[in-house]
Amino acid sequence: MKISEKIKSVIVNFISWLFILLFTYAATNKVLDFENFKQQLGQSPLLSSFAEQVAWAVPSAEFLIVILLVLPKFRYPALVSSFVLMLIFTVYIYIILNHSVFVPCSCGGILEKMNWHEHLIFNIGFVFLALIGLWLQPTPFSTIKRKLIVVSSSALTGIIIVIALFLISENIHSYHNKFVRRLSSAPATKIKDYNLKLRSYYFAGADGDHVYLGNTTSQLLMTVVDTALNKTTIHNITLDKIDLPFRSLTIRVNGPYFYIYDGTVPCIFRGKISDWKAELYKSGSEYFTYAEAIDSTSLAVRVQKRGSGESLVGKVDLLSNEKTVLNHNLLQKQIDGLFDTDGSLMYSNEINRIIYLYAYRNQFIVADPKLNLDYRGNTIDTIAHSNIELVDLEKRGERKFAKKPLLVNKDAAVYGNILFVNSNIPGRYESLEMWKLASIVDSYNISSNSYLESFYVYDVDKQKLRDIIVHGDKLYALVGNHLISYKLQPIITANYKKQSRS
Repeated sequence: MKISEKIKSVIVNFISWLFILLFTYAATNKVLDFENFKQQLGQSPLLSSFAEQVAWAVPSAEFLIVILLVLPKFRYPALVSSFVLMLIFTVYIYIILNHSVFVPCSCGGILEKMNWHEHLIFNIGFVFLALIGLWLQPTPFSTIKRKLIVVSSSALTGIIIVIALFLISENIHSYHNKFVRRLSSAPATKIKDYNLKLRSYYFAGADGDHVYLGNTTSQLLMTVVDTALNKTTIHNITLDKIDLPFRSLTIRVNGPYFYIYDGTVPCIFRGKISDWKAELYKSGSEYFTYAEAIDSTSLAVRVQKRGSGESLVGKVDLLSNEKTVLNHNLLQKQIDGLFDTDGSLMYSNEINRIIYLYAYRNQFIVADPKLNLDYRGNTIDTIAHSNIELVDLEKRGERKFAKKPLLVNKDAAVYGNILFVNSNIPGRYESLEMWKLASIVDSYNISSNSYLESFYVYDVDKQKLRDIIVHGDKLYALVGNHLISYKLQPIITANYKKQSRS
């Protein structure tokens, strides 16, 4: 059926006004929150090297297209530009979802409410709207052949731009180190996979009989799973004082006790796992972000230094009214003392040692319960200095990463004298295709300060490893919704050694 010129004009005008609204809103939002927009671009695996230029170019292009769309004389080139820009956005999101090691945060404004898949569908819809507008908009060269040439050449230009950015981007793959991992046939064997249905669980502890799971959405709920991953028991934790301004309660289990804390209050409760009732033991001391039980009456904590906000390692005595004991020298500042010292705080009951693993550099710290340094060890990669850039967003009163930081150590666990590290750095000769299918765990002997062995923990439903805990010869992993148990082989467990307590 032939469409009348009047109907064509109405459709083209409608499509043009949709693009005018979209680009006006998007560009205005970017300009009003420019520093945050530039910071978000810095997080992109494709655009981090060009964040400054792209931050100016995108809203400028959007405003220019809006002006051209308003002017009937320039509507056709404006629709061509709209098509190319939306195609660029669409291809960019496709690459992020399918060929990037990590997925950055979403866009600002109303589009921030969409996830990346919804955003992809949204963009594809506008690509087709631009095509319809181009097809119906009359031009001096309205032959079908010429329109096909314009559309195809425009599409090719947009695709080439995004692919070029991808090929020259500061992708994590460029950080291949010269080290070579030891990957034997089966240092860890998968035993069982248990679907938890939810992603909100985290490891609170483990012993010879049970794995303890906290829940970020139900913060006073404790889920106990037997080590065979067959039976689950749920307990509601009772606190003797609930009128505190809690923000985020975290549970740690170190049988026969459990501890529940919120470092922003700050407060620490302790109870017995026999009844899951907790009593307030400490309140109003130093603010802290992480806590790990040393024994029944003391915890190692990571404290934020008053004034500067720098991170320090400290010790809290639950039975004393004294302030938190702090060691100002354990964590070493490289940039700001906060972001650059981020990491994982752990405690090994078997060797009576505090271990702190940096997230953005290849170093871990081993200290005794009195916060005296034993030594500073290194993971096998060569990232000795935190590769991070920070930006202050004055309007928001925030400090954020200016671009995606190079994360060296994602997560860690300790048992006995063995440190298990979920590394984020590929070694020499390692297949990048394998990195898309699995996560790598490196093991270290703390007593001898030596690297032992590495093994893969495979993705489940395209979801990566997000938390690990070890007890005896069992490693437990949270991968997406799944709790998975692995049996560690003697090549690793033979290195377990108890050390006399200090």
